[in-house]
Amino acid sequence: MKIEEALVYLLAKANHGMTTDQLAEAINNQHLHQRKDGQPVTSRQVYAVICRFPSMFVKEGGHIMLMI
Repeated sequence: MKIEEALVYLLAKANHGMTTDQLAEAINNQHLHQRKDGQPVTSRQVYAVICRFPSMFVKEGGHIMLMI
């Protein structure tokens, strides 16, 4: 699945905010997204996706939450 889909899945399932480190770790542990180069998803990559979709995600108090 796409990384943004994985983020929505994790945040909806958790029902609370998570840090970018927690999200990246969960994506890698659950094998929700595979990078083209085979490397693990990083917290910086998660942050970039969050910034790219401001209508879906909100940053508050160091945690990422779903807007929807």
